[in-house]
Amino acid sequence: MTTTMNIKSIAIIAAAALALVACTGKKASTTAATTAEAGPRSVRTVVASRQKVTQDAVYSSTVQAFVTNNIVSQTAGRIRRINVEVGDFVRKGQVLAEMDRLSLEQARLKLVNDSTELSRVRSLYQQGGVSASDFEALQLAYEVSRRSYDNLVENTILRSPVDGVVSARNYDEADMYAMSMPIFVVQQITPVKLLVAVSETDYTRVRKGDSVSIIADAVPGVTFSGSIARVYPTIDPATHTVQVEVVVPNNYRTLRPGMYARVRIVFGTNDSIVIPDTAILKQQGSGQRSVFVVGADGTVASRIVTLGRTLGADTEILSGLDEGDQVVVSGTVGLTAGAKVKVLD
Repeated sequence: MTTTMNIKSIAIIAAAALALVACTGKKASTTAATTAEAGPRSVRTVVASRQKVTQDAVYSSTVQAFVTNNIVSQTAGRIRRINVEVGDFVRKGQVLAEMDRLSLEQARLKLVNDSTELSRVRSLYQQGGVSASDFEALQLAYEVSRRSYDNLVENTILRSPVDGVVSARNYDEADMYAMSMPIFVVQQITPVKLLVAVSETDYTRVRKGDSVSIIADAVPGVTFSGSIARVYPTIDPATHTVQVEVVVPNNYRTLRPGMYARVRIVFGTNDSIVIPDTAILKQQGSGQRSVFVVGADGTVASRIVTLGRTLGADTEILSGLDEGDQVVVSGTVGLTAGAKVKVLD
């Protein structure tokens, strides 16, 4: 009885196994048939083409006065008069302040006396009444007096050396000036300048006279034009950058020292391949980028590419593609190298 039951159980299990195998085979056949019916993957492509791509870079900088002058007197003394205030625009040669005139008046009287004595002795010298050495000594004394007087004039009547704006005043009228700090600071802001730290990789691409554009956050919606006035001859070993001096005319005095600005320098143009961003895939686990290219036999191949500049919805390709390559831009999800594809119009 027991033996008969075991035989029946084995028969039932074998039948079930045969049924399972048959079912699995049927499903596999169905999947294969479905795959065969699906055929090649449908994709959309673009033809890689070349175009002119502007090569530029944007750098952060700060607006500086073109010239900054500290207005001082060579000698300590009382400030007799203050003629300007902070924020005043001044012209070159304009009197900013006057110091006490006592020393100047003494120098003037000595100059007048030496001039009179030199005129008297010149007449005697021409008549042979004075030796050449005495006459030359008086000439020298007069020259010393004249230069001393001129120097005192410059240090008593303080004038602006440039057209600019008064950015600081450190003394008041009647104060004793002790040479500890300048009486005024005058800054020339037409033009202004900016110092830009350009990467050493672009060192050979910047030239004196190149045009640049400047945008300041404090003046939204306005782009200022300038030019490279100077390229410094050395590279900073710590930052691997080179200083480039940019000058902006600033005729309307809109830019002011201290403003934050962004400077765009154009290095020229490249004749590069440009493709849509949608074609570019990121390689998992690495920083590499790739694209799928459709071959003549209708299969796709993966190409590693080097990216350049971003141009709106397109990207410059520096290497990895050739002009005329058919690049997949749509239908890349799940696509693998070697797969057959159907290119849609």
